[in-house]
Amino acid sequence: MKLGSEGRAGLLIVGVFLLVVYMPLPEAREISYLMNAFWESLHLVQWYAREHVVLCLVPAFFIAGAIAVFISQGAVLKYLGVGANKFLAYGVASMSGGILAVCSCTVLPLFAGIYKMGAGLGPAATFLYAGPAVNVLAIVLTAQVLGFEMGVARAVGAVVFSVVIGLVMHFVFRKEELEKAKTLAQMPETAVTRPLWQNALYFGSLIVVLVFANWGSPGEASGLWYAVFSAKWIVTGLAAIALGVMLVVWLGAVWWHIVLVAMSVVLFAVFLPDFPTAAFAVGIIGLSVVASLREGEMKNWLGSSWGYAKQMLPLLLFGVLLAGALLGRPGHEGLVPSAWVAAAVGGNSIQANFFASFAGAFMYFATLTEVPILQGLLGAGMGKGPALALLLAGPALSLPNMLVIRSVMGTKKTVVFVSLTVVMATFSGILYGMLFG
Repeated sequence: MKLGSEGRAGLLIVGVFLLVVYMPLPEAREISYLMNAFWESLHLVQWYAREHVVLCLVPAFFIAGAIAVFISQGAVLKYLGVGANKFLAYGVASMSGGILAVCSCTVLPLFAGIYKMGAGLGPAATFLYAGPAVNVLAIVLTAQVLGFEMGVARAVGAVVFSVVIGLVMHFVFRKEELEKAKTLAQMPETAVTRPLWQNALYFGSLIVVLVFANWGSPGEASGLWYAVFSAKWIVTGLAAIALGVMLVVWLGAVWWHIVLVAMSVVLFAVFLPDFPTAAFAVGIIGLSVVASLREGEMKNWLGSSWGYAKQMLPLLLFGVLLAGALLGRPGHEGLVPSAWVAAAVGGNSIQANFFASFAGAFMYFATLTEVPILQGLLGAGMGKGPALALLLAGPALSLPNMLVIRSVMGTKKTVVFVSLTVVMATFSGILYGMLFG
């Protein structure tokens, strides 16, 4: 049996993923900066592959694919389009991003999904920033570890940033947006195949799987956040069961196919309880096989999800490798020594705040990791203003994130989006440093 180009591409991506995950890497420090940067880039990409691809990116690809297949273009235009009510559009975009609480890379497939379906550039940019930045758990952790004022400043700044960035993006590119609106208005409206409540439940189950599978430990073995963390896999499993039922009842999946996948997941969960990612991966593989065997919406869903994965994964791999080479993993050295970074962000000068926001924009932060990193930098002499600047720019951007954004909306829009984030973070840091430094 001959594999087509899509099959070969799929095998290549899976092969590279397995190689990255399981390749042995030395921990010994090298004398040469170049060799040290080389090993750091591989260590970071291995950590990224192990911690984020299966649990974060793959569910996000499935959600993005579902947006393209199951959400009508008319619905996207109504709530997020150029002509939509501004208060509704930017409110939905900022709150949707906050609910998801994903990292700067996981938000990318979701952003690409709504943007390609006709969402206005402004609301789409608001969603792109809000997804990783308006993170309730991260904001709470910031207040607990770095102080109440810092937590409040981060929360207010993130919400305001998301809306302002979206509005400015819309204003700067308003001519293109008006042309886009005219083009979309001339296209025939797609037929609605199922009621809104069914789509809401369907997407709700996918989002619950994404959010709870990635729910991180709050650090303290008590309180509401820890209680949710303790039940994360139970909630994830219940959402997956609900999704399976909906696939059978509404999308025509063969019931015993779904049961077979569910049994396989349970077996892995029982025999490998310390490796929940294995059971999660089995569920993803099973869902992909089930979707590929069913013509119509199921197969279109898989094809659309695969399209996003094929577009973004190589760019993310290259971006993470480059970020690791330049800055290393947290607590390790890349080409840019961490001592330089700590020395450059002391005080509350324009230079210190700009460097913090600029460096944070290119670094990769997994969700919640920015807080302990900042705690260490503050202990090394970092000013409070630059700390807030990094908090407002870092989680929302990263080098891998920028590469993918460019592939979705072009170089000019990406430069404006990144520049707005860095400049606003810089001046917010200066103001915060003047008030609380």
